[in-house]
Amino acid sequence: MLATISFFALAVFGLGAVSIATDSDIIAVPGLGQLPGAIGMLAAVVAFALSLWSSLRRTQPSFVSAPAVALAAALAHLVVVWIGVLAASGDLIVATVVAGDLVRGGASAVLLVAAAIAAWGGIALRRTRAQHPQWPWEREEDE
Repeated sequence: MLATISFFALAVFGLGAVSIATDSDIIAVPGLGQLPGAIGMLAAVVAFALSLWSSLRRTQPSFVSAPAVALAAALAHLVVVWIGVLAASGDLIVATVVAGDLVRGGASAVLLVAAAIAAWGGIALRRTRAQHPQWPWEREEDE
């Protein structure tokens, strides 16, 4: 759960930074609205959570699965945004150009890196068997 929230936070921060650095919207199509981008981000978060969950089910999860989790999240975002733009605009060319701009403009790279960092962190937490912090009086009861 913490890794999924971390992915979302890193992705939102990174996409905002890209938008400010390029002085343009991530999806800059007049009249399109925010729905394709929001649904694409939701799909990326769900793909990240499901693929990381399947990696963490193993007894000793491997850090090698982090790139696969990152790729799943980035591709889910790209595909769902493409479908969303196609549904909203009804134009195959516009949808393809938007998807191309996500890749060329760096948004897909931001999602890929954010997912890789968050997946690595989630795997590291699982491998170390980290537990939630406890107050001193909670530890005394366990002994």
